[in-house]
Amino acid sequence: MVAISLPDGSVRSFDHPVSGADIAADIGPGLAKAALAMTVDGEIKDLTTPIEADAKVSLITGRDEAALDLLRHDAAHVMAQAVQELWPGTQVTIGPAIENGFYYDFAKAEPFVPEDLPKIEQRMKEIVKRDLPIVREVWDRDQAMKTFDGIGEKYKVEIIRDIIPEGEEISIYRQGDWFDVCRGPHLPSTGKLGKHFKLMKIAGAYWRGDSNNEMLQRIYGTAWATKEQLRDYLHMLEEAEKRDHRRLGREMDLFHFQEEAPGAVFWHPKGWTLFRALIDYMRARQERADYVEISTPSVMERTLWEKSGHWEKFGENMFLTKTEDDRLFALKPMNCPGGIQVYKQGITSYRDLPRRIAEFGKVNRYEPSGALHGLMRVREFTQDDAHIFCTPEQMEEECKIVVRLIMEIYADFGFENVRIKFSDRPEKRIGSDETWDFLEASLKNALEHMGYDDYSHNPGEGAFYGPKLEFVLRDAIGRDWQCGTLQVDMTLPERLDVHYIDEAGEKQRPVMLHRALFGSLERFAGILIENYAGNLPLWLAPTQVVVAPITNELDGYTKEVAAVMRAAGLRVETDLRNEKINYKIREHSHAKVPVIAVVGGREAENRQVALRRLGGAEQEVLALEEAVARLKDEAASPLKD
Repeated sequence: MVAISLPDGSVRSFDHPVSGADIAADIGPGLAKAALAMTVDGEIKDLTTPIEADAKVSLITGRDEAALDLLRHDAAHVMAQAVQELWPGTQVTIGPAIENGFYYDFAKAEPFVPEDLPKIEQRMKEIVKRDLPIVREVWDRDQAMKTFDGIGEKYKVEIIRDIIPEGEEISIYRQGDWFDVCRGPHLPSTGKLGKHFKLMKIAGAYWRGDSNNEMLQRIYGTAWATKEQLRDYLHMLEEAEKRDHRRLGREMDLFHFQEEAPGAVFWHPKGWTLFRALIDYMRARQERADYVEISTPSVMERTLWEKSGHWEKFGENMFLTKTEDDRLFALKPMNCPGGIQVYKQGITSYRDLPRRIAEFGKVNRYEPSGALHGLMRVREFTQDDAHIFCTPEQMEEECKIVVRLIMEIYADFGFENVRIKFSDRPEKRIGSDETWDFLEASLKNALEHMGYDDYSHNPGEGAFYGPKLEFVLRDAIGRDWQCGTLQVDMTLPERLDVHYIDEAGEKQRPVMLHRALFGSLERFAGILIENYAGNLPLWLAPTQVVVAPITNELDGYTKEVAAVMRAAGLRVETDLRNEKINYKIREHSHAKVPVIAVVGGREAENRQVALRRLGGAEQEVLALEEAVARLKDEAASPLKD
């Protein structure tokens, strides 16, 4: 007998091995039609997989989140089949499901062009309509290599030769006459894919990600379970394009990049004003939370990075330089070792703990050129790092303080939807299992005691020296951004000989908390620009007010208005060009200036200004003093006394 335990607690017994399709049919014809796959003891399987022993089984339908990966994986296969039907002789290589979609890499003599995408989509819909059964077959390795070699698929032969050990069988999935090497699982038939997919773009990709290999052609697509999901996703992409911080950065004159310094930001005056506003806000926050601020060298000798463990873990991502006396130095990729050196100067008593040491440290990491993406992925960036040294008994409370601070800060920037991810020990790590047990338990306890018991779990994704929390923000159009982190660590203090003196006068190792709130300030600035579509809150806007006269006869009063506003602490510009006022308004609105103060003859005579808000069509005429007081109040930092 085979006992199948279902999610509702019921158990169904069968006197023979049973498949997911059999279980669905036994429950009812509606489920038999809707079922796409199943989980068997937590692992996703094809519906045709035989279950020969007692198991916990859950059937997956299109309403389940797990179905999306299946749909996208199948969409990749259907796309590959469509391409090979349209262009015989094209070789398929690798085609996985990815976040929000899928892709496949092709080797084709002639390049794809954008006009090809609708043709491929149409053929994909025809393949879906054929409703071809998707069948898993098991082949001998040598048979598979011979078969793929015989049809000219040299990339598949290479994959099998390099990845599949000799003597091991290979999983092949077939839909009609088309087949591919694949672990699966897959849908029961191409018809189950539905028609809620769209091909998005063509890109280049090196074979197996190696720039020494030949360039292939990659086609990206997206696939969803419903028409509404596809529509919402495409709308989000349209919004994301409008909000692209690189375009807005040009329009708002904030920053630029150039080839002589790849992955490093050239901040313009307005962009640097925004950047300094972020630092000023964070500096005030940290001073209130009893942090001290330090600055440590950007270049330090290799030996320090070897002691800390960073050389082994991150050595290939470091920028190196050798001096004439053959000493090897590295631009710091992280601030931790420098912060530790400051802590180690002098003797620290248990009475001095916790010590909270912050640094706006500029770090450099070599990112592949293909991964660089505006402010979001750079090689040189500023981290709002802090390192908190405390006793083991203080650690849980310090974690709570950091979590509370992070949540308050994100709320100040308008982010109320924040998710927390807990990452535990990775396979490659330093420190004993006992230490990891203690750190992981303390970090989880801190979250749960604060009521954040809905955190998600990222197994094996902790730092090499300790478990961590990641804080994920959801922006105005539903995108997620990983920003702040909190990591707990007892290993670096040991490796770099950090201690404090306890009540008995003995040396003890402190726990070290690594904490970043924005993470990368450059990246957080990019996130803010996109979240607000450039319409930054008044307190963050680089130029808060532009004062513009209707005619040049009013330039004197215009300058007086600007001077009064500057004296109140507002960031103000004047526009005294001999241009029509509507032209000036359009231009400054395009540059996302929040407030335009229009000055006409009546305003000058009555010592008034007409305030026009970004995105609004109406003007509000106020006495100058009232307008300044109102704008000053609106422009105040959310961190008020």
